[in-house]
Amino acid sequence: MNTRKSIVTLLALLLSLGVSHAAKGPKPLRVLLLTGGCCHDYAAQKDILKKGLEARAHVHVDQIHTDDKSTKPPLAILGNPDYAKGYDVIIHDECAAAIADAKLVEGVLAPHRNGIPGVNLHCAMHSYRVGNHREPTTAGSEGSMWFDYLGLQSSGHGPKEPIKVNFSKVKHPVTATLKDWATGPEELYNNVQVFPGVTALANGVQMQKPRAPKGKKAAGEATKAEATVVWVNEYHGTKVFSTTLGHFNETVADDRYLELVTRGLLWSCDKLYADYLK
Repeated sequence: MNTRKSIVTLLALLLSLGVSHAAKGPKPLRVLLLTGGCCHDYAAQKDILKKGLEARAHVHVDQIHTDDKSTKPPLAILGNPDYAKGYDVIIHDECAAAIADAKLVEGVLAPHRNGIPGVNLHCAMHSYRVGNHREPTTAGSEGSMWFDYLGLQSSGHGPKEPIKVNFSKVKHPVTATLKDWATGPEELYNNVQVFPGVTALANGVQMQKPRAPKGKKAAGEATKAEATVVWVNEYHGTKVFSTTLGHFNETVADDRYLELVTRGLLWSCDKLYADYLK
């Protein structure tokens, strides 16, 4: 009888340990989040992203941040091509439009060339521009380094007006649970060119009024502008997820935005499974 009770107790213990282990989930992915630079409230957004991602997936987010507000922020990663050692994925959320030294850009790209996935948010698309970024670059050229990684070249944006987000690839793993939505005031980034091999997941539509001369009212009716705002790319065999959305804190804190970024991040790491979602 005692032996039988012992066996039952042991089985119950093993079962409880198994349930406990399952409840904890898989080992969290190590995420490196880079923030700082011009034109955005990165001091708040870095914490919104960290909290939002860690609440939605089994990830641990470390931050490298600078409060510098220039277009050439002194990010600690610059000049160190091994900056992402030990991490599973890098989130680029910096605004570094004036960092144009080719050697520095090569260093920023080094982890991605060596197999570490990338997630790119908003002004990351207007960073690390070598040469004339306003004209279409040639893939593989020095001036196209950052755009080759992103898979899309953008040179500017429209006014701060709502954007209607339409998911065009509804069966893609990233977008499978997402629905079309409209942001509050945001910036619609233009598309100078979308590189071959990119899969566009969503387009954005924004009504843009003509810009008025200083001291005068705008004349004319608003026109519709449209651009790819969510996409995925493959860079040297490494998965890359990007969205140009995310200018204001209200967008970054939106549950729909955080779900989009969470799913894009897990997809880039080949971990978009139920086990990794909370």
